[in-house]
Amino acid sequence: MTRIAVLRKDKCNPGRSDYTCIKVCPVNRMGQECIVKGEDSKPIIDETLCNGCGICPKKCPTGAISIINLPQELDKTPIHRYGRNGFHLYNLPIPQFSKVIGLVGRNGIGKSTAVQILAGVLKPNLGSEQEQDFSAVLDYFKGSEAQGYFEKVRDGQIVISYKPQHVDLISEQFSGTVKELLQHVDERKELEKISNVLELEKILDSDIKNISGGELQRVAIAATVLKKANVYFFDEPTSYLDIKQRLKISKFIRSLADENTAIMVVEHDLIILDYLADNIHLLYGKEDAFGIVSQPKSTRVGLNLYLEGFLKEENVRFRDKAIKFEPRAKSTKIETEVISSWQDIKKTLGNFKLQASSGEIKKGYTIGVLGENGIGKTSFVKLLAKTENPDGGVVSEQVSVAYKAQYLKKSDELVVNVLQNAIAKYENKLITPLGLKELFEKKLDELSGGQLQRVAIAHCLSQDADLYLLDEPSAYLDVEQRLLVSKLIRDLMELNGTSALIVDHDLLFIDYLSEELLVFEGTPAVNGIVTGPYSLDDGMNKFLQGLDITFRRDEESFRPRANKPQSQKDREQKASGKLYYS
Repeated sequence: MTRIAVLRKDKCNPGRSDYTCIKVCPVNRMGQECIVKGEDSKPIIDETLCNGCGICPKKCPTGAISIINLPQELDKTPIHRYGRNGFHLYNLPIPQFSKVIGLVGRNGIGKSTAVQILAGVLKPNLGSEQEQDFSAVLDYFKGSEAQGYFEKVRDGQIVISYKPQHVDLISEQFSGTVKELLQHVDERKELEKISNVLELEKILDSDIKNISGGELQRVAIAATVLKKANVYFFDEPTSYLDIKQRLKISKFIRSLADENTAIMVVEHDLIILDYLADNIHLLYGKEDAFGIVSQPKSTRVGLNLYLEGFLKEENVRFRDKAIKFEPRAKSTKIETEVISSWQDIKKTLGNFKLQASSGEIKKGYTIGVLGENGIGKTSFVKLLAKTENPDGGVVSEQVSVAYKAQYLKKSDELVVNVLQNAIAKYENKLITPLGLKELFEKKLDELSGGQLQRVAIAHCLSQDADLYLLDEPSAYLDVEQRLLVSKLIRDLMELNGTSALIVDHDLLFIDYLSEELLVFEGTPAVNGIVTGPYSLDDGMNKFLQGLDITFRRDEESFRPRANKPQSQKDREQKASGKLYYS
């Protein structure tokens, strides 16, 4: 059996533990050096001497050590390892010409590493301490599909263009206007065409440092596509985008694939991935410890297997419980008291006007909020939270509100101090399931986007309030974290008899947690009109009317799936007026 030892150096604090791992290791106590002090004062674990007893992970006070017995069939060296006792990646997905290949898996499981290796950004070390030359890489993949891919890379037959995950770094690496950036990379001489397709015309003269996250994402996609390449990699291309933009970007990326062009996409929005990809690879393992890339699956089958948590062909179970979607029956929820309402709200913000005729939120309900970017969703949330006052109309006075903002603020405050309420009240319902204990001694400005998001969600939900307003809680979270958070929100609302209003762009996330929907219509940056709340069916139908897309339930997993445009199912549902089957 292959055994790997992983040390999270960011969590390891030998000064606090006085090298407990070295002291308790039974192999060390027998006179051999299984765990020793390294040059950087962090422990080094010899995997050949380790007997897998599991004592050091249990005794480590910071939880920095993982000793993992890998499946026997994985008895080979990894594709890449981040230093001794670092993260291991096994297997690679391979791009296919004329197809879009998707990657799905948890954060910290190796998706971006795999893409960076295939894109030539990261040279694989095949588990050694240094980079390997190309001949070693070809020997490693000898006889596999990957061998042919890397031979073409070596011979210059494959030219790669790569859109990184963190588009916010672009403004730190480039100064100037959007147009200047795109002109710099425009090898195809199609700047005007691509700018029109991605709706960038209005911001071409804007400074790259002054555009929004959604605009920056579309600029990054444009820059990637303008390069002359035949293999394109898109790492999380829909983050910061609203639902309408996500569907447009998906259609655009799909249109790039032809007999001379291959596309690979990492994506956490399962509806978009299902809509976008022809085949997918699942990545599983242990977060920040090791990742395994599955064999390719058809998208529908692969996503259902991912939700099931069991790979039949590989005979591997990578999650204890399946993620279940239930076919929705008509709501039988008992009518409850109204905790918040509004009447004839009007608010002017510069040139933007927001209005909401009337609506109410009932006790114990979780309500999803749908609409494009720049159409007033966050402004409406602020009006209900009373951090902003309306110019006209009335928002009920009696409700107490807890608010999680869209943009998360970093500071030097310790996580354990921010989460005092959550620790005292909801250790089992929030702290443990969200994996927050290991973050207690970190400062907010040391956290990743996903970690900061989980802290912000727990902080909001642990406050005493009648109404919880969460703005884009799925941002930066992986698929499993999104579905976990949606379940936590619904469970807490039912347990405490409180209500939640959730603004988000992931339709599957909204579907999973919502009992009712608010729908925002209008023109981005000009006016927003709030309608609802509606039932899930009616709200989805209203929202989808302007998107020219229909949804059905998967027959096996019951998850929502987008119909292919002009397919029989798509035409049937449009003809019946039922754009969304719940």
